[in-house]
Amino acid sequence: MLGSTHGTFTTDLRARVVACGEEPTGVVHGFTAAPGDQDVSGRPLHAPVLDLDRFFRPGSVAVVGASDTEGRPNTGITRQLLAWAERVGARLVPVHPTRTSVFGIDCVPSVGALTEPVDLAVLLVADPLPVIEELADTKVRFAVAFASGFAETGEAGAAAQERLAAAVRRSGLRLLGPNTNLNAFERFREDLEGPAVALITQSGHQGRPVFTLQELGVRLSHWAPTGNEADLETSDFISYFAGLPEVGAIACYVEGLKDGRSFLLAADRAARQGVPVVAVKVGRTETGARTAASHTGKLTGADQVVDAAMRQYGVIRVDGLDQLQDTATLLARARRPQADGVVVYSISGGTGAHFADLATAAGLELPTLPQAKQDELHQWIPEYLSVSNPVDNGGHPVGDWRGRKIIDAILADPSVGVLICPITGPFPPMSDKLAQDLADAAEATDKLVCVVWGSPVGTEEAYRTTLLGSSRLATFRTFGNCIGAVKAYLDHHRFTIGYRSPFDEAPRTPSPSFRKAQALMRPGRRLSEHAAKQLLRAYGIRVPREQLVTSAAAAVRAAGLVGYPVVMKASGAQLAHKTELGLVKVGLTSASQVRDAYRELTDIARYESIDLDGILVCQMVGRGVEMVVGVTRDELFGPTVTVGLGGVLVEVLNDTAVRVPPFGEREARSMLAELRGRALLEGVRGAPPADVDALVEVVLRVQRMALELDGDLAELDINPLMVLPRGQGAVALDALAVCR
Repeated sequence: MLGSTHGTFTTDLRARVVACGEEPTGVVHGFTAAPGDQDVSGRPLHAPVLDLDRFFRPGSVAVVGASDTEGRPNTGITRQLLAWAERVGARLVPVHPTRTSVFGIDCVPSVGALTEPVDLAVLLVADPLPVIEELADTKVRFAVAFASGFAETGEAGAAAQERLAAAVRRSGLRLLGPNTNLNAFERFREDLEGPAVALITQSGHQGRPVFTLQELGVRLSHWAPTGNEADLETSDFISYFAGLPEVGAIACYVEGLKDGRSFLLAADRAARQGVPVVAVKVGRTETGARTAASHTGKLTGADQVVDAAMRQYGVIRVDGLDQLQDTATLLARARRPQADGVVVYSISGGTGAHFADLATAAGLELPTLPQAKQDELHQWIPEYLSVSNPVDNGGHPVGDWRGRKIIDAILADPSVGVLICPITGPFPPMSDKLAQDLADAAEATDKLVCVVWGSPVGTEEAYRTTLLGSSRLATFRTFGNCIGAVKAYLDHHRFTIGYRSPFDEAPRTPSPSFRKAQALMRPGRRLSEHAAKQLLRAYGIRVPREQLVTSAAAAVRAAGLVGYPVVMKASGAQLAHKTELGLVKVGLTSASQVRDAYRELTDIARYESIDLDGILVCQMVGRGVEMVVGVTRDELFGPTVTVGLGGVLVEVLNDTAVRVPPFGEREARSMLAELRGRALLEGVRGAPPADVDALVEVVLRVQRMALELDGDLAELDINPLMVLPRGQGAVALDALAVCR
């Protein structure tokens, strides 16, 4: 654990692999990464984990600008900090230039006058910059700045925030804020037991619903209101919380990510520890992204990339604060599932059918119970009711032991990992007895028991006392939130069982392909198709046999060497869409056709004022599934790899999946599984299955290229990549590359 060591990655300062072959040296905020701690692009592979114990439970706190004058905002804050310091056992030191005491506690005139080490400085001043500069000589480990008027206000505020951040870097302390609040110093209930939810929010008010869960018996351990994140950021707190034994889940409200790699490293740490991270991330729409930027001054990032990066590292993304509450609570409390099967238990056939329909559509597995289990259930449930799943009891038994027997019998089936009972409305005494039986069964089993209490009132005794009184029972108010949380629970544990950190296997040194590829780069220019294919060939990606020619006679000779039939294309750095201009000729079978095609292609290019480096005479490749594989750069995450249906379909269907390097074969195959048109790869309407293994290999080779050429390659587009029938490989028929 690193105390005051800064852990914020400065992506644009990272060193790069240079032509002379020097090992890269990474730069981290206050931390220099050794060459072995970086991937081949120069990005860090390990995140320093800050010891934030002394932030949340300091031994001493200095309050700069403390006040006890009634009616002043600083007075209310000072009073709250006094109460908080007493709860956590901290000594509070007021700092004020003109007062001798505040609330009966002796003041010091300035932070420079502090005579003892202080763990945390709380800055109740409009301009924290001079105080930060003064704190540089004091050994203070952490500071909090509440002041607003920084990056959230525009360019001038962003410049002021950068000056503040620079002062923090020079000082050696760590800063929360600016534009934050008192949420970290709230009163947390200490009478609640079990795994806790740790909360991180960039907007303080957005965390209030999660904090209020304590009133429903859900334990909260910490609240980190990160504000504008001039220094400490969401990633720092994820990494810290993931290592705390009391934390069962981390709930986040994120408006913008400060640095993509640091977020991935934090999510990776949580995944290694098996700690679920549930996040609301605004910016799905342009309006949301604009609003978030105005609030915190952050880049929201291309949402498709953010979404993919979160899935890649097991972060569970939800849309609403109600979903954040319910999903984080379930994941914090529930034990590891013993099976994936979900059984719906209902007192109404209609309710069961409705819930089962929604659950199945969401991807939950509702197995049919074995006939022997159905026969057992029919001992207590009339024969005319269906008990195959959903289990319809027609009315939960009230006056005897049968109700509990039914629930226990369902939970005893080895295919069942989750039992869900939707109760759409209260109807005592049946609903009261049902709630009690479910609560008792939940206490006696390691399997997950969920209840949906659909009453809009929420004051019923069965709900307030029986259901919420059980920490082993997961209680929801809506069908949708229950289904989403259960799916997240099963998905999370499935993910962590098979999780292998991609950072452990990330390439650290350039491959032999790198030197060949770097020689092809033309800074600031687009490569011709011929040069782009040479780039692919350098990385072992198959391209058609082809020759670049500059005369009709040479074209005929090339066709003979390549083998008829051939394809002829114009090749030039300006050409991005050749087909639309008539600059592609397919299926040429004779020398005369080749000569005519050469003249026609050069005439069109001359007419359109297009500079050519020649005409490509290419091998005609057999039919397969047309795919696209490409590289683009994201502002937050750097190079990203995309795969999807190619040819003309790429723009029509936009059926693509994206990942952030580094990733392995498992993730590459997951990309293909996300495509709506994945059935084409399996073979449809008599077509043979495509060579998916070859496609996956191309994706992985493109990823290696994206990492190694990060400083040189701005964009790559292989379209179409013809994926031939199984065992025959994949061939890049066309390629476009743009240099940085």
